[in-house]
Order: sequence, then structure tokens, then C-alpha cells
Amino acid sequence: MLRKGRSLSYQEFNDEDDEGGGDEDEGNAPSPVFFDDVTEDPEHEKPDSSISQSTQDDVRGTNPPMRFSKTCLKNFFTVVLIFIYLLLTAVAAFLAYQTISDFLEKLNNPVMSVIYKEVDSFSSPGIALYPGKAQLLSCKHHYHDYIPPLVDPGKPQEVDCNIKEVTYFGPFANETEKKALVVRGPSDVRNKELIFMQFSRNETEEDFSAINYMLFAKFSDLTDSANKSEFMRDCERNYSMWTFSGGFRTWVKMSLLTTSGVKNEAVEFRQESSVVKFNDKRPEGAQTDQLYFAVFEWRDPFMQEIRLIVTANAWSSIAILCGVFMALFKAANFAKLTIKWTIKMRKRHLRNKARELNHVT
Repeated sequence: MLRKGRSLSYQEFNDEDDEGGGDEDEGNAPSPVFFDDVTEDPEHEKPDSSISQSTQDDVRGTNPPMRFSKTCLKNFFTVVLIFIYLLLTAVAAFLAYQTISDFLEKLNNPVMSVIYKEVDSFSSPGIALYPGKAQLLSCKHHYHDYIPPLVDPGKPQEVDCNIKEVTYFGPFANETEKKALVVRGPSDVRNKELIFMQFSRNETEEDFSAINYMLFAKFSDLTDSANKSEFMRDCERNYSMWTFSGGFRTWVKMSLLTTSGVKNEAVEFRQESSVVKFNDKRPEGAQTDQLYFAVFEWRDPFMQEIRLIVTANAWSSIAILCGVFMALFKAANFAKLTIKWTIKMRKRHLRNKARELNHVT
């Protein structure tokens, strides 16, 4: 249509020139080649559009590999981050379990703490002696680890000790009747107070010669008790028995051990004893009676206290658990954001892929 219109205008223009009768204008008339060039311009524009279309196709052809590589890299880092999150979650869970286990173990197994407390004097202990057929000859207080030489051994002498006699039935199955001489023990540990006792017993009918004794915490507990027999039964049930032999001087050095438990407090005596043979200088007729010598003294001015201490600290355990739970919360939040980002990237990848397919079709 464009060529037809233009050729008609050219013919009309040419006719008007012919009617004017001028041949001079023939040289100025436009050449048909000019119009051919004009009419061929749209055809010359086609290569340009094809070149631009091929350029776009080349750009589109080069973009998908780059976009694919970026997507793969992002997915790889996403997987790595999720793996790190799972690792941190496992470590946090193990730490929480270990913290709770350690707390329960320390709570059920308290640690023993030993404290040495220095004192000027102790409460006078009770020394319960079971002489049986033996006879108490003397009981005296001395100081500074000094015992004067014996005068007339084997004969009754001065007794300046506070002694209580208690008869009771034993706490065990046999329930035999027992007779105890309870002596008020030494208390002045600074001046090294001691008690020296002497017993005599006819050993012609015995194979072995020994006297049993027992120590308990306070002599005043016996004097203040309304039922002394029941008190001695409880002491024999809770305290240990020791012995000292005839023909020797047994020197007993006592130490007090107090154990503070979870619910109650226990008192225990520990002792160190040294034995020295008695050189009997009596006439042979008087040597049929066996002599017993016992000395009771405090070892040192230190009272040992054992306390059960629970090393489990609830506040530190709670602080550790709070830190662990905060870490888990942060990790969960991080995982949530990672999953959202992964879903978003997946949707974007699918949308770009659909767009490329639309361009191809």
C-alpha cells in the first residue's frame, strides 16, 4: 500500500510538470532510485531487529548458568547452616543433661569437710567402767602429764573422782544385768588434766584378765537423765567398747569427733593408747591379785568436726540451664528464619524458571 500510494503521487507530480510544458525541470525531478531506497527502509530495519533479538537470546542463554550456580551455592550454605544448628542443638542438649546429672549426683553424695576447732576445755566426758569382780582402789586427778610414784600398790587409797554407779540390763538379745561405774572425766586440756585409776582383782579363777570401758560425750547427760538405766542402755547401743589389761598401765589419750549429718549430729571418741608393763614389787603372797592401771587424758585442745556439705549449687545449675535454653531458642529462631529463606528462594527459583519457559514458548 505504501508503494502504491507513493507511485501515484509521483505520477501526479510528473503529469503536472508535463502540463506546465517545461522540459527544464526534468533534470530536477527526483530519481526513482530515491523512492526505491525509501520504500526499502522497512526491509533494512529487519536485520537490526533480528540482531537485537539474537543479542537478547544470547544474554538469556548466558544468565541461567550464573543464576543456577548462585542458587546451588545458597542451597549449599543453607544445608551447612542447618547442620551447624543441629550440632549446636545436640551440644546444648548434652550440656543440659550433664548439668542436671552432676547436680543430682552432688546432691545425693555430699562431701565431707573436716574442721579443727581449738578449745580451752572440753565438757567432762563420761567414762563407764565394767570392773566385774574387780575392786576400784584409787581414782585421782593429776595435771601436766605427771603421775607420782605408787605408794602401797594393791591397797585401797584416796578416791577424789565423781563416780556414779548404775545397774541396767544390756540392750542386746541376752539382756544380762550389768553394773557400771561411771567416772567424770578430765576437762582442762590446757593444763593436761588426767585421771589415774587403779583396780585389783583375784585372777585365780580367770584365764584372761581385762576390764571393759566405754566413753560417752558428757557426764552431765547422765546426771541430768531421769532414767539412768535407760540412758546407759542407749549409750551401750551407740558407742564402742574398749578394754585395758591387767598387769599393765594403759594410757588412753582421747579426741572428740563430731559429725554433723543431714538430720542429726553424732559424737564419737577416738583414742590412742599406750601400754607399759607394771613391775610388781609386792610380796609373792600378794601377787595373786591382778592389778589394773588406767590413765585417761585429752590428746590435744582441738575438737574435730566433720560436716557433710552439699557442693551442688542450685543457682549455678539454673544459670547454666537458662543459658542453654536461650541458646536453643536462638537456634530455633535461626532455623525458622533459615527455613523461611529457603522457601522464599525456592519460590523465586520456580517463578524464574516458569518465566523462562514462557519466553521460550
